[in-house]
Amino acid sequence: MYLKRKLYDSLITFKSLHFSYKTKQKTSHRYRVTVGVGGNVGDLKRRFEHLFYYLKRDKRVELLQTSLILKNPPFGFIDQDDFFNSIIVLQVSMQPVAFLDYLMRLEKKFARKRSFANAPRTLDLDIIFFDNRVINKAKLQIPHAQWFKRDSVVIPLRDVEI
Repeated sequence: MYLKRKLYDSLITFKSLHFSYKTKQKTSHRYRVTVGVGGNVGDLKRRFEHLFYYLKRDKRVELLQTSLILKNPPFGFIDQDDFFNSIIVLQVSMQPVAFLDYLMRLEKKFARKRSFANAPRTLDLDIIFFDNRVINKAKLQIPHAQWFKRDSVVIPLRDVEI
């Protein structure tokens, strides 16, 4: 069951048992990572729930928090369905590039296909922050570029402790 709240005409939030979630469990993993979660193809609320359970069972990560879910219009390529976005906070022992590879494999597991920039997608996982690191490589930029200009990141980010 989801609690729905309209913020503006085009922005709606949803809360459920697993989105907004916070654990008090301690972890031995070294790095705190904030990940943006999004998608606009298929049953996204169900896919987010499946992702939640997958991450809870995976010993390589510790799921610390999730934010509410935000339904918002697309940007870039706008001729597509609205997106659902959330934030998850994890504790991991992987280095940033290894963690990025982990996320890309996870997207593929959830049927992500890459066609063009800002295309519709089943699941999009982006590293927003990785501890306090700053990385500027061709394959990886941390913090995520332009995160502070996107409602899809800023609004869910307000719902978690980073």
